[in-house]
Amino acid sequence: MPREIEVVLPTRGVVAIAHLLDDDAPRTCAAVWDALPLGGDIFHAKYARNELYTFVPPFAPAAIGLENPTITPIPGDLVYFEFGAGMLPAGSYGYADDEGVAGADSVIDLALFYGRNNLLVNGDVGWVPGNVFGTVVEGLDELAAAGNDVWRRGAVGESLQFRRRS
Repeated sequence: MPREIEVVLPTRGVVAIAHLLDDDAPRTCAAVWDALPLGGDIFHAKYARNELYTFVPPFAPAAIGLENPTITPIPGDLVYFEFGAGMLPAGSYGYADDEGVAGADSVIDLALFYGRNNLLVNGDVGWVPGNVFGTVVEGLDELAAAGNDVWRRGAVGESLQFRRRS
């Protein structure tokens, strides 16, 4: 039986269920599982297309590195990214200094992809592979509707939360 987590957008009342991909990404899954619950302010991707994500401080004892990487995530993929200092400067990406991104030594991006045709490329640095560590098995349609609502109406007041399924 795979380990399950909930992916939650509390303000929009969305709770989806995802299976961890322990066989494909054991280091990433172990680190995420041990750190749950995780979450923070939600963002919608500008360039990757159908992506919702949040930033959290590093939680693994050491960098995980690439594991089960992709640059073309599919709907339902949960993806882990490690960004070092200077990779996400506030000015060019629109992050406020108080969001913990600008000037951070490192930051972890936990992302959910809710639609097709995603491509992980950054105009400043090139390809940005991430570790696929989970897949949504229930509630993807609701996540997609919420993702489109975040895109059209805005992210203010919403968060993206990951927690163990109770």
